[in-house]
Amino acid sequence: MFDSEQWREVFDNIAKNKLRAILTGVSVFTGIFMLIILLGAGRGLRNGFEHGFKGNAINAIHIWGGVTSMPYKGLLANREVELTNEDLTALRQSMSEMDKSSGKYRLWRGESLLNYKEKYGNYGIHGIEPEYIHLEDQTIIMGRFINDRDMEEGRKVIVLATDSREKLFGTADPLQQWVQVNGIPFQVVGVYKFESGRGQNDRSQVFIPLTTSQRAFDADGKLDQISFTLHTTSLEGSLRAAQRARSIIASRHQFDVLDPRAIWIENSLENYIQFTGVFTAINTFIWIMGIGTIIAGIMGVSNIMLIVVKDRTKEIGVRKALGATPGNVITQVMLEALVVTALAGYGGLLLGIGTLESIARVLPGGPMFRDPEVSISIAVQALVLLIVTGTLAGLIPARRAARIRPIEALRDE
Repeated sequence: MFDSEQWREVFDNIAKNKLRAILTGVSVFTGIFMLIILLGAGRGLRNGFEHGFKGNAINAIHIWGGVTSMPYKGLLANREVELTNEDLTALRQSMSEMDKSSGKYRLWRGESLLNYKEKYGNYGIHGIEPEYIHLEDQTIIMGRFINDRDMEEGRKVIVLATDSREKLFGTADPLQQWVQVNGIPFQVVGVYKFESGRGQNDRSQVFIPLTTSQRAFDADGKLDQISFTLHTTSLEGSLRAAQRARSIIASRHQFDVLDPRAIWIENSLENYIQFTGVFTAINTFIWIMGIGTIIAGIMGVSNIMLIVVKDRTKEIGVRKALGATPGNVITQVMLEALVVTALAGYGGLLLGIGTLESIARVLPGGPMFRDPEVSISIAVQALVLLIVTGTLAGLIPARRAARIRPIEALRDE
């Protein structure tokens, strides 16, 4: 049935009617192109979101001190709640669901000066405990992280990130070298891999032992943040743990447990689930829009092929008069739909992927959008689906052509 003569005739018909073929292909081309762009954009949004969570434990809870907004047991509002080492100890003793934990103290409550010889850089310098490596899932690429002996002995050691290491040392080995932290010497013992989650201008954190930061910079046991992970990975368990932590700190600092501004709690698992739900809804919407565009393309193919059949009524009548069977006529019309759909769909696929690659090169990765891409397997499946349905869209006009009676076709003007 599918002999070379039949294929030659299909391509001859397409070549003789270029405008008609282009009009048929435009709807298909647009449909697959828009689907690829929509899927790529959706993936870019999701990549930006997931990169913001990269390196952070999903089941972590982070607590910061705030200012009370409600009076409590004779105490006035607007009291500052400042976290301490004792708060962290109380949480560790009272919360059996707690897994890894660490206090955190940020020098000068902002960026601090870090320098090596004549090279300088401003970075967030944080005093942390050894288990902090599990809270942010840091990858050590040189040396080691802060350890228990550093904490016990109050050692002046520091762990740099890849960006601060490059700024201060270039390609030289930084291990065992001494850098100045706000004028105080610290020995470099490790370097961790830093990947920006907020854009090209984002800078890393630099870590020193918590005990050292509190002693050397007069913190007197103060903490800016308490962070811990949980043994559970359920949202219900995470919410209960966050509420229990709030109650413990409220009891210690004498504020109403319902006071929304006394302390701030970030539940990473809750945030992750919420954002995942949002992106699931976005992805569903994208597929609905994409499929709608493809359906519009398929309808365009069917309509154009109906016009083709009408224009070729006399030709079809002659073919049937010379012995062409209804099967031959149907095959001829559907093959033309197949060729136009396949070529236009493939062109739309290539342009869509090329456009996504161009966008990825031009736009820097950020917290909202990063590396727009589309799975090749999904793209190919969409293309195959489009070709099959586009070909089937030619079935109605093909069956109409097959029903044409030769005598009526020869009278057609």
